Amino acid sequence: MTHVVEWKVRLYLSENEGTTKSRVVLNTGTTTLTGHGAAHCNPADADVPEIGDELAAGRAMHDLGRQLVRTAERDIKGLGHPATGRSARPAAGWPM
Repeated sequence: MTHVVEWKVRLYLSENEGTTKSRVVLNTGTTTLTGHGAAHCNPADADVPEIGDELAAGRAMHDLGRQLVRTAERDIKGLGHPATGRSARPAAGWPM
């Protein structure tokens, strides 16, 4: 059986006084999750906005990824299966 879905992701970045903040919003159609990240430019470093954008965005996406894994683990537990854990292989067949 083929399963195809499209999830919408929006990434927002803002910079103010050497700090870049990011917010990434995932909309699955039934659930919305939001990840946050930030990057701070050291005053001794060259001001390269793209680097701050990359760091802040990556951190927001990492935060979102952790939330997605926690959501999946809760859903797996809801089916009566044990949590995935990093060392144990999940009984439900969804390796993490």
